[in-house]
Amino acid sequence: MKTLQLALLLFMLAPLVKSAQHIQQEPINIYDYETDDILDGQLFEQHFEDKPKEAKINKKTTSIIDTLFQRDQGATKQPPSASDADLPTCLLCVCLSGSVYCEETNIDTIPPLPKETAYLYARFNKIKKITAKDFAEIPTLKRIDLTGNLIEEIEDGAFSKLLLLDQLILAENKLVKIPALPTKLTVFNANSNKIKSRGIKANAFKKLNDLTNLYLANNELESVPQNLPESLRILHLQFNNITSVTDDTFCKSNNTRYVRQRMDEISLEGNPVILGKYPNSFTCLKRLPTGAYF
Repeated sequence: MKTLQLALLLFMLAPLVKSAQHIQQEPINIYDYETDDILDGQLFEQHFEDKPKEAKINKKTTSIIDTLFQRDQGATKQPPSASDADLPTCLLCVCLSGSVYCEETNIDTIPPLPKETAYLYARFNKIKKITAKDFAEIPTLKRIDLTGNLIEEIEDGAFSKLLLLDQLILAENKLVKIPALPTKLTVFNANSNKIKSRGIKANAFKKLNDLTNLYLANNELESVPQNLPESLRILHLQFNNITSVTDDTFCKSNNTRYVRQRMDEISLEGNPVILGKYPNSFTCLKRLPTGAYF
């Protein structure tokens, strides 16, 4: 009889022993999950929904894990240390098939670039100055995007050797003047800077025969830039301090038959100029500029 009772007792305890072993192994399996899923808590929730009996048992374990991951999350939010600046570019940034991505890395200078670099994206950093040496040995560059930095100065000749440069984007910086630009540019964007008319040379755009898009909105211009190339299709000058236009701003006062064939869009809204006062200034355009006419 005692033997039978002992056998029944072992039979009843066997599932509990098996379950306890499974619970003991649980923390080991947790580390096999993807980090993003752990942070979201979705795998834990699904596991407990499928096995509600284990929820109470694992409460302490998941609490410890949550604490550890919260500590890791806090660590990832810390800004890069000063020693990051000494890292090779392709460790600090991402280098991929001729493109270098250095976005939001807190760099304050242009990093050394691989010689085959064609596209540089260094947006939202703390770069203050572009020197003549930064791009001197990278003639393969076709696009440079430095949006959202602190650039105040660009040395003479900084872009002079970039004969293939097609797009230059310097929006949301602190520039007060426009540097000498490569002749093959098709897109130049210097929106949201502090550029005044005296910071643009009279012939700054004259020789840019491939330029199609020129963006100078949200600056401090008092007049429309001179000698705009015939290739220009889109001109954004909204939200400046432009007070007037002349018959030669877009057209040619000595040639009444002249037509700007390629100009499709001129934006002048947000300026104090009343465009309706200058009807002869737009006779060569296929479309009137946007802005205030009364």
